Amino acid sequence: MTERVLRILGIPGSLRRESYNRGLLLAAQELAPPGVELELYEVRELPLYDEDLERTGPPDQVLHFKQAIARADALLIATPEYNWSVPGPLKNAIDWASRPPATSPLRRKPVALMGASTGISGTIRAQLALRQIFASTESYVLPKPDLFVREAATLFRDGRLVDRETRERIRQLLEALVAWTLRFRD
Repeated sequence: MTERVLRILGIPGSLRRESYNRGLLLAAQELAPPGVELELYEVRELPLYDEDLERTGPPDQVLHFKQAIARADALLIATPEYNWSVPGPLKNAIDWASRPPATSPLRRKPVALMGASTGISGTIRAQLALRQIFASTESYVLPKPDLFVREAATLFRDGRLVDRETRERIRQLLEALVAWTLRFRD
């Protein structure tokens, strides 16, 4: 009997096509252990959260996003840091996915965080803000390892993460996420 594939949904917090955070997720796809599939989901097409739209029936893009989260066993979020916090498009996506709270696909969903920035502090504050947001959605955020990638411009070549140490840290984060996810599997 073969074991079921573990599905991870990777969400880049940046809309920029050549973002370092998308690059982290592409590296994670390459480094995923056997039996793990990592799919990227772009939040670019989600409309701004609007409770009126939610009440009349969420747009198809929102339903598709929520279904992708529901199908995933875990989430891997790679976020930049804007003004010491979470980028607006990522927060908007989480707001849509969190509604209505009782049936949100984020409830009891394992989540791992990582992020890259060109600054020297990585994405510490953005990831801290995400931890607070995910406490509200009752998501299970992996406590360790942390992955704050700083001075990202020096670690990528032609959009590909080439820094061996960072690639190894992503591999370790993925292994920890898999173990964390299996703890919560039905």
